[in-house]
Amino acid sequence: MSDLLTYSYSQPSSLVSGASGSSLFLAQYSEIQKDNAPCFFWGKLTEPYLLSRCLVALSSVVKSSFSLSAADFAKMKDPIVTAGNDRIRFEGFSFCAGVYARVDVLPDGFDGEFPAQGTTNVDFNQPMISALNSVQRGNSMSLSVGKKEVSVTTGGNKIVERKVPLPTKWIKGLTSVQVFLADTEITHRFNRIQTLQLFQSIPGGKPKNDYYLTIRGNKPIFSAVKSTNAICVGGIHRLKLLEPLLPLADALHVFAHPHMQSTTWQLYMGPIRFSMSVSRDAWRGFSGEGAALEAMLDNVEDSWIDAMDKYSYANQTFNPTMIAVNEQLDIQQVDSIAARLSAMGLLGYDLDDNAFFYRRLPFKLGRILSLNPRLKEAEALIAEGKLRLISQTNERIEAAVAGTEVEHTVVIANGQARCTCTWFGKHQGERGVCKHILAVKKFTKTIDHD
Repeated sequence: MSDLLTYSYSQPSSLVSGASGSSLFLAQYSEIQKDNAPCFFWGKLTEPYLLSRCLVALSSVVKSSFSLSAADFAKMKDPIVTAGNDRIRFEGFSFCAGVYARVDVLPDGFDGEFPAQGTTNVDFNQPMISALNSVQRGNSMSLSVGKKEVSVTTGGNKIVERKVPLPTKWIKGLTSVQVFLADTEITHRFNRIQTLQLFQSIPGGKPKNDYYLTIRGNKPIFSAVKSTNAICVGGIHRLKLLEPLLPLADALHVFAHPHMQSTTWQLYMGPIRFSMSVSRDAWRGFSGEGAALEAMLDNVEDSWIDAMDKYSYANQTFNPTMIAVNEQLDIQQVDSIAARLSAMGLLGYDLDDNAFFYRRLPFKLGRILSLNPRLKEAEALIAEGKLRLISQTNERIEAAVAGTEVEHTVVIANGQARCTCTWFGKHQGERGVCKHILAVKKFTKTIDHD
């Protein structure tokens, strides 16, 4: 399978200036929506200067790569937008999928309407980004996500089609990053002065060793020396992507994964939030962590997805109780469904609300499920009869799984799984379970269901 999904926009996004102010038109694309999908949002922005700076910062993230070649670095990617429930969210990844950024425009950030709700890709071309850079304080601006009734053209009536390569790493990252976000906890709250002081302590260049966020004399700093309760940050140079926004921020909240597998840095600018999550190391993308694999072991029935569409809408806080009551499902069953749907990217995570929100990715679900080679390899091991169950009780499962010229032993006991393969020996479960453990878990689930 190709590492890129190529799609196209029939018209480019643009920032058009007029006597009454500027209008930002964001062209959309989706695999799962019809070509004539309506406009998702249309209205005035209350803080166009702040939003323009945040969108420029988001574009810097999606044009970045911290572990790939210069050729890959030069490729342009576009973010996705979820509009609905009085929220507009822009999301994107670095090309290497190790940095995830999101711009949340809250209700006080606009005055407009949502003719439709949903999630779509939007065109972030270089002329539009350059125009956003020119927006000044005091300027007025309207925003349109998707097509409005009147078409927007540049250069007369010419229709411009721009083909865009979207890395499949993005799609996999979107199905994994919220698993990390749901486990993170807030560790620090800093005001603007403290934030500026903290970022002044970021070392130059691209340090290969870990750095730690710690407090010394009531002053936050990054240090190469680990100390008690310090927050570990690998690839600290990636945080420099936030520097253009720091003078505009009222506060910074720092969130950390309990096992230091990621950190999230959330800036607050009036009605706009800019958050950036970085993976454990610069060379590790969220797309390869495997955090969502176990949640995909069971098939997701179409009726469950239909129920999500029926009782949820874009950016709505996910309400499992409502689905359980209306669909007459056990609440534990709904929790299991929610885990699998979030693993497919249908749920994002809001750290301030401490809750999932609904989004339907603009990609076919079959594409998402096909992008997990470990899961496909696990299914192949079962289909080819390479798994032999040695013993199974309520407390312990032991199985043998055939490998290349060797047989691996998998033991699952007390909620912990271990395997004798090289992958597990190297990562110890930090990057998701290996294909052999996945195969045993899927196989034993099938037996239990039978």
